Amino acid sequence: MKSSMDVPNYKKIEGKVAIVTGGASGIGEATARLFAKHGARAVVIADIQDNLGKNIAVSIGLDRCTYIHCDVTDESQVKSLVDSTVAIYGQLDIMFSNAGIASKCVQTVFDFDMEQFDRLFAVNVRGMAVCVKHAARAMVELKVKGDIICTASVFARKGVAQRTDYCMSKHAVVALMKSASKQLGQYGIRVNCVSPYAVATPLMCNMLEKDVAEVEKLHEQMTCLKNMVLKAEDVAEAVLFLVGEKSGFITGHDLVIDGGYTNI
Repeated sequence: MKSSMDVPNYKKIEGKVAIVTGGASGIGEATARLFAKHGARAVVIADIQDNLGKNIAVSIGLDRCTYIHCDVTDESQVKSLVDSTVAIYGQLDIMFSNAGIASKCVQTVFDFDMEQFDRLFAVNVRGMAVCVKHAARAMVELKVKGDIICTASVFARKGVAQRTDYCMSKHAVVALMKSASKQLGQYGIRVNCVSPYAVATPLMCNMLEKDVAEVEKLHEQMTCLKNMVLKAEDVAEAVLFLVGEKSGFITGHDLVIDGGYTNI
């Protein structure tokens, strides 16, 4: 069975303008590429990894992809990102608020490193909130029935034995999404989450200090779908579905992509 990525003539989001935060690698990069493939008029990649982001924009095509440096912990940069997108392209239809980090230490309740805790919340929670805030304001002002997608995690549904701050932050993302969906529905703006299981992104590999094959092997055994691994492209497909017409009545939803992990 072919995936939508294999059908380039099926333009799911033709003519739309999208921002992808954390778009220079991993899930963000895969989603930016998929948006472009499925007809987006423009994709704006926002990240702090400037060389990677610029190279991805070039590879997609500078006629429909722009890289903008943006640290989501700085609200003024997020506002500038949104304002610049609207100034360049005249519209904003999709905000994929995807930027996130993980602490490098185990972060149990016995030994929180509060400096890392604060940094993580600044990116994963505060950064997510300001992306939703400024995207929503722009969409309402432009009278756009847009889509806002936030990246949460399967760990927004479970407790964890370690990395407590990460788990807490992803619970907060789902709460933000559910609240925003109630507040923005009157404007026709849909707000949803994707909650993937472990993907061997550069962030995950760096956090676990393992290569891609090791990360995939470690997590493969923990899902119901044996001999299968979750890829960034699978998450991108879920995001594409949530911003497309076939999901037009879905809002306030946390789409879990976990191979049954949360059922085990």
